[in-house]
Amino acid sequence: MLKLFASACLVLSLAMPVTAGEAGDITREALYAGGLEKGLADLAPFRERLVQEGAFGIGFIRFVSAVEHLAKAFYRHGFAAPDGGPVAGPQLELPVPANSAPQPLDYPGYRAILSRFVADMDAARASLLEAGETGDYVVPVDLARIRIDLDADGSASEAESIGNVLAAAFGMRPDASTGPAEAPDLTIGFDRADAIWLAGYTQVLAAQADFLLAHDFESFTAAAFHRLFPSAGFPMQPFMEGNSVMLLDPESDKAIADLIAAVHTINWPVTEPMRLKRVLERLKSVTALSRRNWDAILAETDDNRELVPSPRQTSIVPDAGVTDETVAAWRATLDAADAILDGRLLVPHWRFRQGFDLRAYFENATRTDLVMLLTGLDALPFLRDGPVASADSFAEANRVFGDQLFGYAFWFN
Repeated sequence: MLKLFASACLVLSLAMPVTAGEAGDITREALYAGGLEKGLADLAPFRERLVQEGAFGIGFIRFVSAVEHLAKAFYRHGFAAPDGGPVAGPQLELPVPANSAPQPLDYPGYRAILSRFVADMDAARASLLEAGETGDYVVPVDLARIRIDLDADGSASEAESIGNVLAAAFGMRPDASTGPAEAPDLTIGFDRADAIWLAGYTQVLAAQADFLLAHDFESFTAAAFHRLFPSAGFPMQPFMEGNSVMLLDPESDKAIADLIAAVHTINWPVTEPMRLKRVLERLKSVTALSRRNWDAILAETDDNRELVPSPRQTSIVPDAGVTDETVAAWRATLDAADAILDGRLLVPHWRFRQGFDLRAYFENATRTDLVMLLTGLDALPFLRDGPVASADSFAEANRVFGDQLFGYAFWFN
């Protein structure tokens, strides 16, 4: 969740006013007070009357609720994020507080956590897509004031606001001599284009969880999850060295051994092939929604605290403007990504002249063995002749974005 909000962490205040109706007021009140369930109930009548602000509010709150549900579950089981190594789940840097009395967790329990996360993200996506259909609304939301119940105590305190979490994580806490007034303004004027943008991010996150759920990865949890949940009762917990949760600790032989074991156990049978196919559908949805997002952005005529601006709008992200050339390069990048997802452009493999058909993998794979895919044997069923992706496939993106491509990809979605 922090990565989603980090692009706005150094926002400077703009003079443009922002306005919204009653549904927007209810949305902000729920987010700032941490009363997410009440907010959903209060917004229901607006959705029934097809008020687009109401649909956006429901979608946004459902997105935040999905992250809160995940944070609560991780807290209950004593999650401790590693500083390195593979992480099995949505790539969320959840600032979960330490839990002195964590509950036990096992493989079925972890699958249940991921399954709920996917369902929550899909529920948010449905409302956000509805909010992205039509409407000329703006719902201003100060991201710093959003509260999430990170410690599962039934209430979201001021200490659990996004602003305080960011302050702690990025060293943004105002100096005592200047006071809180010097803190950056994280208000974004969310509009129809942003609803589409956020709908795309639900699929980015759900795809990661769905990929895991498509497999039987129980051996991985047994080998490595004592590093993620060091007091939840996983098999290797009694043999952990010290308090380190790092999988890449050069000073710990046991950490290195756990890393080797984690990589060795990424040999996962595909137990839900339809779910693996759905990962491909989700990824294709991300590129399709990105195109819709840009269509909506380019049609805007205002300039109202834009999260992702058009070339004629002001960026709230310092030193990160958007030009016509930027938009054209991003659309070309989406075209190349779609060609790879459709199997029209193959992924290069270091060992073979032929290319790897990513679409065929998602549609037909019976197992995912990281080592055997990289070394070649498990790649054989998915090799075929055809155009193979190269630097030329992303020449426009490389020319325009350079070494900032991944930053723009995170921003643009």
